Amino acid sequence: MTAATHSTLFPQVPDTADAVLDGLDPEQREVATALHGPVCVLAGAGTGKTRAITHRIAYGVRAGILQPSTVLAVTFTNRAAGEMRGRLRQLGAGGVQARTFHSAALRQLQYFWPKAVGGSLPRLVDRKIQLVADAAAACRIRLDRGELRDVTAEIEWSKVTQTIPADYAAAAAKAGRDAPRNPAEIAQLYGAYEDLKRDRAVIDFEDVLLLTVAILQDRHDIAEQVRSQYQHFVVDEYQDVSPLQQRLLDLWLGERDSLCVVGDASQTIYSFTGATPDHLLDFRTRHPGATVVKLVRDYRSSPQVVHLANGLLAQARGRAAEHRLELISQRSPGPEPVYAEYTDEPAEAEGAARRIRDLIASGVPAGEIAILFRTNSQSELYEQALADAGVPYQLRGAERFFDRPEVRKAGAALRAAARFGGNDSLLDDVIDLPSQVRAVLSGEGWTNQPPAGSGAVRERWESLAALVHLAHDFAAAKQGATLGDLVAELDERASAQHAPTVQGVTLASLHSAKGLEWDVVFLVAVAEGMMPITYAKTDEQIEEERRLLYVGVTRAREHLGVSWALSRSPGGRPNRRPSRFLDGLRPGSVMTAGRSSSGGPGGIERGIGSSGGTVVRRSVRTPARCRVCGRTLTDAGEMKLMRCEDCPSDMDEGLYERLREWRAVQAQRSGQPAFCVFTDKTLMAIAETVPDDEGELARIPGVGVRKLNRFGTDVLAICAGQDVGGDEEGD
Repeated sequence: MTAATHSTLFPQVPDTADAVLDGLDPEQREVATALHGPVCVLAGAGTGKTRAITHRIAYGVRAGILQPSTVLAVTFTNRAAGEMRGRLRQLGAGGVQARTFHSAALRQLQYFWPKAVGGSLPRLVDRKIQLVADAAAACRIRLDRGELRDVTAEIEWSKVTQTIPADYAAAAAKAGRDAPRNPAEIAQLYGAYEDLKRDRAVIDFEDVLLLTVAILQDRHDIAEQVRSQYQHFVVDEYQDVSPLQQRLLDLWLGERDSLCVVGDASQTIYSFTGATPDHLLDFRTRHPGATVVKLVRDYRSSPQVVHLANGLLAQARGRAAEHRLELISQRSPGPEPVYAEYTDEPAEAEGAARRIRDLIASGVPAGEIAILFRTNSQSELYEQALADAGVPYQLRGAERFFDRPEVRKAGAALRAAARFGGNDSLLDDVIDLPSQVRAVLSGEGWTNQPPAGSGAVRERWESLAALVHLAHDFAAAKQGATLGDLVAELDERASAQHAPTVQGVTLASLHSAKGLEWDVVFLVAVAEGMMPITYAKTDEQIEEERRLLYVGVTRAREHLGVSWALSRSPGGRPNRRPSRFLDGLRPGSVMTAGRSSSGGPGGIERGIGSSGGTVVRRSVRTPARCRVCGRTLTDAGEMKLMRCEDCPSDMDEGLYERLREWRAVQAQRSGQPAFCVFTDKTLMAIAETVPDDEGELARIPGVGVRKLNRFGTDVLAICAGQDVGGDEEGD
């Protein structure tokens, strides 16, 4: 077996069920083996939640406890569902259904509609905005483009919160929504929109859920058929569930409790769409017998990035903040976040492009760099700056990779070459798989060097380059692989929506960056008015903006840049200031008032019984962390010092020597070795901490109650600079 066989892109399928658990940390393993009863996983950013739940499903399947066809895993994006299917396939659990809520509901709706309603399912409209425009025309209400978009969003919110047109005004007022038009007008538009859909025999995206819920509620025979098919449910990103999605999940479950949910209230950033973390935060109330596992070991980000992320949430307020998870980085120390201030927005974009060009020149892959901004409208400035700097880039949020026309054409060309390659002159002089792929794709527009500038031509080239890179990885992992093998791999990936990595700097909004990560992240325009954005007025909206920045920070593995501009355009008035969220965190700023309540350490809480009986909890001690770099400590000596051996010490050398002299006297008097009084490490910890009172001294590892009572007075006096007589008793 060669090293290439262990490629992270093409790993070996575990041999046994137990092998599926290899490499999981204690909390992840607890998730993977908790296969019965309700389970709630509170998973901080970068703590391996997808790894934990996919290994949970795979372990259950491989151990014969779960039947693949009876498991339904649901999440919120096609990309996330595709990633989950890809991981399950690599773990030997390829038959499991992993879908979005809408995809799962649409599949059921299409199947049961003829039986429940009769005839064919009405056509699903791709974009409802034209229908909204037609409804506005019918109501003789003029809407500009922005109002059209905002009214459409209000209709979507109404439907996912199960609000009918007649109740819109009251529901919007109760939810504190800032309606884009008079609420009565929006209710009128909403009603006209629903009438138009009915007249044209079409349904929209939200109707898929509403109609599925209606059928399952009204037809118990169909509900039972669905429940007999799906007996075990896993819900990812549970903090983003809307009331309508929760209602559908309840109907899928029936009276059963075979449910595992995963989420993080501190990453709730879609409340404007109707998402709410309440279902996650109330899970233990709804399911008193639930097992709750907290994942706080951050494997993604450096201690410096994690420190900033924790600092952001330490100032947060509200219910989600009360349940925040304090992350503990498991990575080696990295560089401190870099804060940069620019005179104007073009200068900020050019500054980011220059730094990115230098990083790529130093060996950082372009695909491991991202620029994240608050709104999509900011993209153009950075597209131009990167193009001017000759840096490749890709836009996040475009159509799915395998749906792109150039990718479909490339797939057809590769399939034809695999089938009739012997007659293709392009392949006459090439032998290895990557060369074959390059030769075939050269006919589709791929070249060794990317085209100059930006736009559609560049985007097409990036798509083809991603296929070339995938061929290299596939050939390295699967020795002797043929073009036909690669085509089969592409077909499987297309089915799972498991896209390859496109080699280019990613430009994305903070919302679309959720669930992604890069080695280097530039957070741009982190200024008042943009972060938090101007229209965030209420406390709840401000806190969601803070969580959005937290999501952005936690996308970075190692390098993090945070920047802002003092004015919008060159020569403009410099009246902007850095975001309030950075107060007390960036150099030279002062912390604003806040509170630092925490959801507590990582660990496990088990509920006994599922009928509301007494809950027995078992907690796991928080991993000790280095107070300098934040790394988890396992060595007993390091745990006493509360820092790594090789991290810099701030010990008072003079105090340490005075403590050693005092210890020698105490040891001689008691006739015991010096370490029986205090070990060297404990004395070092005391000299580094310099405690002021018994409480601070007692918190130092190695100072127990007995030693505190016997030596505490002397030690505190020495720390205070007082002279302790050599003839005095220390107890």
